[in-house]
Amino acid sequence: MDFKSVVTGIGPLVEEMAEAAGLIIVFDDNAPESLAEMAVLHTHCDLSQDVKVGDVVLFGNYQYVVTAVGEEANKTLKSMGHCSFKFTGEDSVDMPGQIALKGDGVPAIKVGDSFEIIFV
Repeated sequence: MDFKSVVTGIGPLVEEMAEAAGLIIVFDDNAPESLAEMAVLHTHCDLSQDVKVGDVVLFGNYQYVVTAVGEEANKTLKSMGHCSFKFTGEDSVDMPGQIALKGDGVPAIKVGDSFEIIFV
């Protein structure tokens, strides 16, 4: 079963981080306020299987292919809906909680957009 969630909030620092670092951090909507400031918040959804290279991530109408998964990313995504997405298309990540994606730039995410992971 795929991971299907909805964006419920966007912290005031999200756009700056996306533009400066090509990075988007996600948390489910129970994130502490200090972390919510820099995160895209989404409804809770159980992760039925691990995210792996080749899977597809959707933010609204933006589609990306997973090119690398950090060793902690699946654990934190399962426990608190958290990971950071780096839009580099590289086959490695800089941090253990990071997932690298290949696609057309960084998405312009808005509240109400879908956030999905399609397992292939």
